[in-house]
Amino acid sequence: MRLVQRSDIVDYQTYEEMRELLRREVFAEKASRRIHVGSCFTFLFENALTIRYQVQEMMRAEKIVKEKDILHELETYNALLGGEGELGCTLMIEIGDPAERAEKLRSWLQLPGHIYATLEDGRRVRPTFDPSQIGAERLSSVQYLKFPVGGAAPVAVGIDLPGMESETRLSKDQRAALTQDMSR
Repeated sequence: MRLVQRSDIVDYQTYEEMRELLRREVFAEKASRRIHVGSCFTFLFENALTIRYQVQEMMRAEKIVKEKDILHELETYNALLGGEGELGCTLMIEIGDPAERAEKLRSWLQLPGHIYATLEDGRRVRPTFDPSQIGAERLSSVQYLKFPVGGAAPVAVGIDLPGMESETRLSKDQRAALTQDMSR
């Protein structure tokens, strides 16, 4: 998958002028890369456009102008894309009630070992996680995953944590979008 290059990034003032157009493009792109599993898990598969948007938004919010800081943001966000044959994904655990969310994030510490993508041949592959998102006593509600799919779009994404088993089959359009991302 193509990484975001420095030449893809504009200064935050120029970005402000084009922001609404890019936002519409990114939100359309995300629609085919967003997979809901169960009642509160959303997997958002990332690509160069979604990462470029995140970098630009960070630069805008923090008024980043120094070259070394821009390069740091690029390095940080490009790492979410994964390497050769991998799909990078942001997992959002979406529970509206703060007390319930806190309780679940403590009780679901085993969740990272129970997430999978199912490949066309039926194999389940487990993602790697960003260890900084998993604390000793609770998970973060946002997790960064990398699925080792061998360059092929999965047919399903699921969770097999006992008592929470759920799987979502990817649509033809979702699989096509992920296949396209890996070919860039």
